[in-house]
Amino acid sequence: MEHSDSPTVLLQVASLVARSGDLKGELVDFAQGPRFARRLDARFEEAEDRLGALDEMTAIEIIDHFVLQHELADGSTVLERFVAQRRPPLREDERAMVLGWRDVVEGAFEVQRFEGEAVVLHNLLDDLVYRVYSNLGSDALGHLSTRMFVTARIVPVHPDTDAWLISGNLATYESGDGPQLAHAVVQNLAGNPQLLRRNPALLRRAWEMQAEARADFIEVFGTDLLVLDPDEVAVRMREYHRHRQDKVLAELDDESAAQAARGGPSLDELSSVPEEFRDADTVAVIYDETEGLCYYADFGHLDALFADPDLVRDRTYLRRLREYLTDDSVAPMVIRRLVQRHPENADAVFRALLRKPAFAWERDGEELLRRRKAKHFVHEPLPGTTPIGDRLAELLRKQGQKRR
Repeated sequence: MEHSDSPTVLLQVASLVARSGDLKGELVDFAQGPRFARRLDARFEEAEDRLGALDEMTAIEIIDHFVLQHELADGSTVLERFVAQRRPPLREDERAMVLGWRDVVEGAFEVQRFEGEAVVLHNLLDDLVYRVYSNLGSDALGHLSTRMFVTARIVPVHPDTDAWLISGNLATYESGDGPQLAHAVVQNLAGNPQLLRRNPALLRRAWEMQAEARADFIEVFGTDLLVLDPDEVAVRMREYHRHRQDKVLAELDDESAAQAARGGPSLDELSSVPEEFRDADTVAVIYDETEGLCYYADFGHLDALFADPDLVRDRTYLRRLREYLTDDSVAPMVIRRLVQRHPENADAVFRALLRKPAFAWERDGEELLRRRKAKHFVHEPLPGTTPIGDRLAELLRKQGQKRR
C-alpha cells in the first residue's frame, strides 16, 4: 500500500469512512432486531442496576459494546453474525472493513493536532498515537482543540490502513482536566493489562519491572513462594514493600524522594490482604516469573495432599483440588507448582481425583491443564506490572502537586 499520507490513500480512507457510516447503521439496526432483543435488554438492565437511570451517552456505549464485543452463546459476536448473514453479502473490502471493527481501542486521549479531516490523538493508556476520523464528517470533530482530552472507543477504518474511526460516543474534557483524568486512567490500566499488547515497548518495560520486583521478593524471603497463616500475610508483605520503597527512594534525590513518598500508596495499602483470604487455612504468596505477584487460599491444604497422597481418602482435599482445577482465577502455574514441590506423588493424587488409574502427570498433565483451564492458553501471558508513558506520568505529577 502507498504511504498513508499520499493523496491516493487519503481518498481511499475518505471513501471507506463514508461507507462505514452506512454499514455501521445497518449493523446497529441488526443488533437491535428481535433476535437479539432479550440479550441486549439484559445488558441495559445490568447497567441500570449498577448505575441507576441511563443517559443517552451511556445507552449508546452499551449498544456499541454489545454490537462489537459481546460474546454470544456460540462464542461469536453480533458483528460476526451480521457479516455472515447480510443479504446481499458484503463485498470483500467491506467484509474486511467491518470485521476489522472487532479491534476496539478504548482510551483517554489528548488532542495533538489536526490533519485534514482527521484528528491525531495520543492515547494515555497505551502511549500510542492514532489518526482518527468520524463517519459523521469533520464537523463532528470541529469542537475539539489542541491539548483537550477525550475519552472514546475507536476502531480501524480498515485493517489495510493506519486510520481509525470513532465508534460510539466522544466525551470531551478541557486541557486543565488532564491531571484528574490521568488518575482515572491509572486505575483503568491496573485492571486492564491487556492494553500493553498494543505497545511492544511498554510491554518489554513491564516484563523488566516485574522481573526487578520479583528479584526483590526473593532477596527479602529467599524464595518466590511463601505459605503463611492469613494473619501473617500483611506483616510479611509490609516487610517486602518496605524493602522496595527504601530501595526506590535511595535512588532519588531528596526532593524527588519526598514527592514519591507523598504521592504513592501507603505501606498499609500495599500490604493489605483481600477479605476473601481471611478465613483460609493458609495463604500462598507467589511471585511467579510470568504470573507476577499472586495470592492463593488454602494452598497449604493442597501442599499437604501432594506431600502425603494417602490424604486422598479425605474427600475434602480432593474437593479443594478440583476447585483449583475448575476455577478460572487459579492460573495453571499453581497446579504446576504443587507438582514441582512433590513430583513423586503427582500421579497418585490425580489418579484419585480423576478416577483414572493410568493417568501420568508427565504424559497427561499439560493436556489436563489445557482442557480445564483453556482460557489461560488463548493469549500469550501478560505481566502483572503495568508501566505508564511519559505524558501520563507528567499529568500524574501535576495531580500530586494540586493535592498538596
